[in-house]
Amino acid sequence: MTQHIRIASRASAMATAQVNWLMGQIIRTDSAAVSEFVPITTAGDRWTGPLAEVGGKGAFTSAVAQAVLDGRADLALHCAKDMPGDEPEPDGTLCLYPRRDDVHDVLVHSAGRKLDDLPAGTRIGTSAPRRIAQLTASHPHLTIVPVRGNADTRLGLVHAGDVDAVILARAGLRRLGREAEATEIIDTDRMMPALGAGQLALQIRADDQNLLDLLTPLTDAAATRAALAERTLLRALAGHCHAPIAGHATPTAAGGLHLAARVYSPDGSVILAAGRTGPDPQTVGDAVAQDLIAQGANDVLASSRRS
Repeated sequence: MTQHIRIASRASAMATAQVNWLMGQIIRTDSAAVSEFVPITTAGDRWTGPLAEVGGKGAFTSAVAQAVLDGRADLALHCAKDMPGDEPEPDGTLCLYPRRDDVHDVLVHSAGRKLDDLPAGTRIGTSAPRRIAQLTASHPHLTIVPVRGNADTRLGLVHAGDVDAVILARAGLRRLGREAEATEIIDTDRMMPALGAGQLALQIRADDQNLLDLLTPLTDAAATRAALAERTLLRALAGHCHAPIAGHATPTAAGGLHLAARVYSPDGSVILAAGRTGPDPQTVGDAVAQDLIAQGANDVLASSRRS
């Protein structure tokens, strides 16, 4: 019997590229499967102001997930970094994680310069609290310009001269076929990635065994373990769209994983750091969260809500 899979995702160039990638992977798994794109225009896509005023990260994912719960789609395709940490995934759903892409941020500068070469007053476009805090701490002479919109829109601001540079996810540029526009790949020690960076999440109904069987070959064990560790940390810290939280889980040679994470004050003047290694991703994620809480993470994150 031919399986017809309706894939819900945001109605953007990036989401379309990601859906096309997934459709190709599904065909490789089952050549008879038929996939259909169900584009969803989310509240986050319609809103041009601060993300916090329209529901935070969930503004990008809740409507897409709802399409699966309503039966309008069979699968919701998310960027894992857009999934909020201060609320659980909807009951009756589960997430599968394919192989992770690159987690680095990149600089795109109009004249091809690197971050450390930028003169005072250079206008850097970003609205991500994590990036703003890290840039303010490491390069206080730069001018942060709040920008919203998809990667194409933000790249357009550089080309139009509205900003001198933007910082974007390398994985996103790669999916758009525009990776060559990056002028610098920023080391993760200098710009720690977002939790869930470079990771796609396939959200399905938990009782859809046929779809689960079809998608299981597309999942990646290392990516799944990293996602569990990072999302456990995010949930323990009640990570929200204001929160300057960064972290990255990586596999170890012994078969476990190491999770490093940081919590920042909005201006980057306070930086809390913790890291743990162990065999169980959820235990590691919770342990790192508790280490950060013991250092005062709750107070730092509370200040980000008020800022």
